[in-house]
Amino acid sequence: MKMQEPNNIMDLKQEFEQAAADSKTLSTKPDNDVLLQLYSLYKQGSIGDVNTEPPSNPFDFVNKAKHDAWSSLKGKSSEEAMKEYIALVNKLKS
Repeated sequence: MKMQEPNNIMDLKQEFEQAAADSKTLSTKPDNDVLLQLYSLYKQGSIGDVNTEPPSNPFDFVNKAKHDAWSSLKGKSSEEAMKEYIALVNKLKS
């Protein structure tokens, strides 16, 4: 079955939500770099540019990494982030 380009933003959002659900049922857990990529693309696709302060605790490495990854996508459109997220999840599923 060939993947089709979404016709409109509603189709894209549905495909994005399906990819989010699929990401929770992958047969193998992706490595941390891929998990950060998934996280940041999901946040950028669903919320947009980072809207939170970085963690104040310098030893909160996980949340700092997540914040930095999301922050690195600043300016990327939600639609573009959704498309990249969907493509990444589909790649991980195959």
